[in-house]
Amino acid sequence: MGYTAPNPMVGCVIVYNDKIIGEGWHQKAGSAHAEINAIAAVKDKSLLRKSTLYVNLEPCSHFGKTPPCADALIQHEIPRVVIATLDPNSKVAGKGVASLRAHGCEVQTGVLNKEALFLNRRFFCFHQNKRPYVLLKWAQTKDGFISPLAATKKDKSVFWISNLYAQQKAHQWRSEQAAILVGVQTVVDDNPQLNLRHWSGPAPLRCVIDPNNRIPNDSKLLTDTAAVLIFNATKSQTLGNKTWVCLADFSIPQLLNYLYKKEIQSVLVEGGQKTLQHFIDQQLWDEARVFESNTLLKIGVKAPQLLQPAVKTIHVDSDRLSFFNPTAQTLIEVPPDSA
Repeated sequence: MGYTAPNPMVGCVIVYNDKIIGEGWHQKAGSAHAEINAIAAVKDKSLLRKSTLYVNLEPCSHFGKTPPCADALIQHEIPRVVIATLDPNSKVAGKGVASLRAHGCEVQTGVLNKEALFLNRRFFCFHQNKRPYVLLKWAQTKDGFISPLAATKKDKSVFWISNLYAQQKAHQWRSEQAAILVGVQTVVDDNPQLNLRHWSGPAPLRCVIDPNNRIPNDSKLLTDTAAVLIFNATKSQTLGNKTWVCLADFSIPQLLNYLYKKEIQSVLVEGGQKTLQHFIDQQLWDEARVFESNTLLKIGVKAPQLLQPAVKTIHVDSDRLSFFNPTAQTLIEVPPDSA
């Protein structure tokens, strides 16, 4: 997760006489797809003509950075293919299945379809809803605050609510999303880096909602070497890898549309309270993950309000981690580390 975007996550196994003789997975965008890696892993290629290939997403049928996987399956005369779900990308969208069947291959679809949709929910949201998958995340105290009031803070240091393990988990999530977004007040108050200090992996593109260009010139986001997008209502400008994007109709839908056109498939929204609540109120979110500590503030900035009950809650050391989605449907049970 995080390495294959804008491609989906795909795994493949090839079975002969109830034994796996080859397996492979798509490791990184631009590299060989899962089916090709699985075929390459089969030592005796003559067995492919008697085998069944299982894959969680429809084999591609077009030339991109790599040749079509469907053509490779046809070339090796694999007689049976079992697919969890069709590819929503208009370049594929049933064409891979049609090509296989046209060459005499028996194709079965829909096996473990729900699990396959959940695995690649970012990819499906991007192609079907024409916007990035929006994941909201915040940490709140036991009495429902996300931070102390600015007037009560003794200095500009970050007030940490969640424990170190929760912070590490949040940085893992950053590595799994294409972009991370905060409001300008978070930059003013906390001067964040929005990087992967507690995790290794691909860093997300950093984004800031700053309609009136209030981001301080000496902020870490503007003075470090990593790229940042600043969405505002007045100017379009690029200085090095810092880019100001003027949205004519300044709104969250416009922002998401811009990211969609840039092929950003997912965005992690980390705050602050107003930014998060805007996404919630406009029903432009797909999942929320909320840490709750045992800390009591008694007064402070109230946490965003979700009307849905949590669909799952686990513990991350002393903190509770709750998962939400807009429809309050149960998320498919997955281990916490891959949630």
